[in-house]
Amino acid sequence: MKNMMKLFLAGAAIVGLYGSAHAEDKPTIEIMSSWTSGGEAAALNVIKTEFEKRGGVWKDSSIAGFGAADAAFQNRIVAGDAPGAKQGVIGLAAADFINQGLFNPIDDVAAAGKWADALPKSIHDLITYDGKVYLSPTGAHGESWIFYSKEAFEKAGISQEPKTWDELFADFDKLKAAGMVPVAWGGQPWQQTKVFNMILLSQVGIDGFLKIYVDKDKSPVSVEGVKKTLEILGKLRGYVDAGAAGRNWNDATAMLISAKAGVQFMGDWAKGEFTVAGKEPGKDYGCMIVPESKGMVYIADALWFPKTGKAETDKAQKLLAEVVMDPAIQVEFALKKGSVPMRSDVDKSKLDVCAQKGVELMAAGAIVPDQAIVLTPQQVGALDDFVDEYWSGGSNDAAAAAENFFAIFE
Repeated sequence: MKNMMKLFLAGAAIVGLYGSAHAEDKPTIEIMSSWTSGGEAAALNVIKTEFEKRGGVWKDSSIAGFGAADAAFQNRIVAGDAPGAKQGVIGLAAADFINQGLFNPIDDVAAAGKWADALPKSIHDLITYDGKVYLSPTGAHGESWIFYSKEAFEKAGISQEPKTWDELFADFDKLKAAGMVPVAWGGQPWQQTKVFNMILLSQVGIDGFLKIYVDKDKSPVSVEGVKKTLEILGKLRGYVDAGAAGRNWNDATAMLISAKAGVQFMGDWAKGEFTVAGKEPGKDYGCMIVPESKGMVYIADALWFPKTGKAETDKAQKLLAEVVMDPAIQVEFALKKGSVPMRSDVDKSKLDVCAQKGVELMAAGAIVPDQAIVLTPQQVGALDDFVDEYWSGGSNDAAAAAENFFAIFE
């Protein structure tokens, strides 16, 4: 009996060693992201499921809030303990790490998958540095959206989407009179900046927006555009509730889902929360580009691939890059996330009515980049501080603030 037990234990040990070695052979990756809301987590799970289906081992290190996630990532980089992948924005923030030689290129994966043919040229250019591809795009988001509760609009007697800012404010008065919060406001600096930008685009147009953020134009026309933007932003203060300060964006979306509020100014990722709640676009909620806007602010997400010094992680990074750019995964991810696929060759028929509007604007080139794409992280922070100070300080001197706006570029 003792001999049999010894043989059993020896066999179990061998199996354990084999299993451990076998697991180590699998491409293993730790991914750090800020995608923790219901819709975001569901979208990330689309990638995770396919990655594991192809033999990968997934380790999740998600942290709520992209500011907190970015700070944690930088600390990991400094400590020499980088994760295998990081969800981040396409733009200058990624460029800083690439220029320091901290990221692995995935040029061979991109070449094999013919990404240059599948992606819009502007996006392919943004993921390419010195002729090599470093980032794997997950999806694009429109940031000029107003989402509204159909139930709330009906209760307030609003029968059609407003075409001008004056009409929108008139609708806010109707919502307030009907006992609802007109605007579900997320009182965090980054959210407030998104609203500032969508208003700015409606006031200065595509060329004017690019002159301000790309050319750093300080002409009287640009200053006047910023002033008009701040006037509209300041007027919005009278239509938010007392609990708005510090509110997460998805909590603001929940106010629309429950018809406690009328509208939310937010990127199209808000659709993911409606989807999780079983709400349908066009039926339970509506979506419109902010009044008087001829285009849409956009931002693009991607996965970054830091150098870790581990061969198994390098292998996993390439597998993950392939998964993320798979046409079917791009569509399924977009459906969960509320985004638009980055590939131009996917089946768009599954996309909802809101996403179709976004696709049309992108295809027409009626888009401008979010500040995170064209500004340095320091300038982005200065912009957030500027907008937050104006909003939270309660100032109504838009003219004076507009003159100070351009200091963020210095």
